[in-house]
Amino acid sequence: MGTNAIAVHADQLPVENAQTIAIKIAVAVCLAILAHFLVRLIRFISDWLINKSAAKKSPVGFVTGKPAFITLTGLISSALTLIIYSVGLGYILKTLGMHTQQFVATYLATASVVGFAVGFGSQGLVQDVITGLTLIFTDTLEVGDMVEISGYVGRVESVGLRFTEVRNFNNQQVFLSNRNISNIARFPRGGVTAYVDVQIPPNAERGKFEAAVKRTAKEMWTQFGAIILSEPEILEPPALTAGSGQFLRVQFKIWPGQGALIENTFRQRLLTALKTLDPNYADWMLVVTYRSVGLSGKSAVSI
Repeated sequence: MGTNAIAVHADQLPVENAQTIAIKIAVAVCLAILAHFLVRLIRFISDWLINKSAAKKSPVGFVTGKPAFITLTGLISSALTLIIYSVGLGYILKTLGMHTQQFVATYLATASVVGFAVGFGSQGLVQDVITGLTLIFTDTLEVGDMVEISGYVGRVESVGLRFTEVRNFNNQQVFLSNRNISNIARFPRGGVTAYVDVQIPPNAERGKFEAAVKRTAKEMWTQFGAIILSEPEILEPPALTAGSGQFLRVQFKIWPGQGALIENTFRQRLLTALKTLDPNYADWMLVVTYRSVGLSGKSAVSI
């Protein structure tokens, strides 16, 4: 009787072991799917917040249009992803009956050796990350700024932990290693401001001259919209001394380094247009100046 019971029990062992293994595998698969779902959810929320940030909107009630927010969102998303995968892997190993303590000890020992070896070659990476965090949290650079960095002029596309991306005048993407960024020059108004002072001859019809100036400036903006960054404005020049004559001032905001378009092309076109109103109109009666924000007229560069 006892011998038969032992034989029956031995026959049932393989079936029970197979069922246990199947259950463990099913639980492990469910844990893996759950971890993957949580990671996808975190990345979706992160991308949604960053895209709203790039659109200058505020989906959660606070300002999100800064590189610091975008970078922090990405870092938090990456950290949560690592934690979820690590915890999920631990539970899967435990469910499958592996000795997690021994596995973790071996993993940490291996990671220490690899990290020690890699550390010697990652000094540049550490410098990039530290400089990138400094740029982000000190608001030194903002996405959309017009800047000159290490000899490169362009608009900031992104500020990351490794690289700062700048798009130049030729629509090239320039990736600057953060550790090589030494000097940063920002253009506060998003470009260079150029003024063209147009002298109106005595006894001339101001309305006709003003119309010719507006027409020529608008044609330039329409044709060279990639260089002239906003619609030109017709301004009244500062108060002049008595007897100095009448003037009009045209204000351009242009891409840095592209002043030749105003100095040559616009002046020549405007000179041709004004000569139709006054054949004696002279080239010296059109003066181009560049001014920085907050500087007085005495600090302007005239051409």
